[in-house]
Amino acid sequence: MTPDLDSLATALYVKTDDLLKQSPHLAPWRPAVGLKPRLTDAELVTLAVMQALLGFTSERRWLRHASSHLRHLFPYLPGQSGYNRRLRKAADLIAHVNRLLARDTSLWSDSVWVVDSTPVECGRSRETAKRSDLAGWAEYGYCASHSRYFWGLRPHLVCTLHGLPVAFALTGAKADERQTLLGMLHAEPDLVRTLPGQTLIADRHYYGAAFERELAEWGLHLLRPARKGEPPRAGSSLFKPLRQVIESVNQTFKAQLDLERHQGRTPTGVTVRVLQRILALTTAIWHNDRTGQPVMRSLTAYDH
Repeated sequence: MTPDLDSLATALYVKTDDLLKQSPHLAPWRPAVGLKPRLTDAELVTLAVMQALLGFTSERRWLRHASSHLRHLFPYLPGQSGYNRRLRKAADLIAHVNRLLARDTSLWSDSVWVVDSTPVECGRSRETAKRSDLAGWAEYGYCASHSRYFWGLRPHLVCTLHGLPVAFALTGAKADERQTLLGMLHAEPDLVRTLPGQTLIADRHYYGAAFERELAEWGLHLLRPARKGEPPRAGSSLFKPLRQVIESVNQTFKAQLDLERHQGRTPTGVTVRVLQRILALTTAIWHNDRTGQPVMRSLTAYDH
């Protein structure tokens, strides 16, 4: 089967619609009395994923494009303010759909995970840092890979070697990566219980005897490069090629899914835009897996 954007959109809509029929409580809350939305929640999720895959960072431009080219899929489209408001309320639904699709792939049971974080800038001027609604959450941090300081957030991602997102979190730029990872495990204890004995590959920032003991209690075996002054660690020869996987996934988010051009101005706005892009990647991997494509993380069939 040849993958294309229309087939992906149809498959995602059906999957999301079935999920909402089985678990209607996952839909964003709305009053029992009032007009029923003409754009369903399943259509909203599908529309959001297509926006990310096609590279539209402006919601106004996206809705104009959809109105001209996607009426065969979406007979009704809301205005920009309505779309933005509903999308922000659908953050929990997007996260549930992401997990549903990830579990429905042959990659979910992979025994090796990689973990890392990447900077996402939210502003540059001092006035922005002082007056933004993100102030207090977004903060100044340092990106060693690009040798630069930035003001913003850090998405933390655990994924398989094929790039399938397994768990994620969004924190301030200075948040401790080790504590964030442990927080992700505590937030989803069933994740490790259903997939015991995972090997976790990380960089040298994920260190510490107490940290490694806690990971071992979760059933995770940590592989990381030795820090300065440490003796060589087992598996060091594997780090360079496998660590490149997470760097490649981060580059997919930034170069193909425009993560750094999210245009979020509030905590809820940034969060849902990051989730939107994570779901877009998961959906592409899920559809490639279901249609038997050779490269799981390829977005080429869906970005035009």
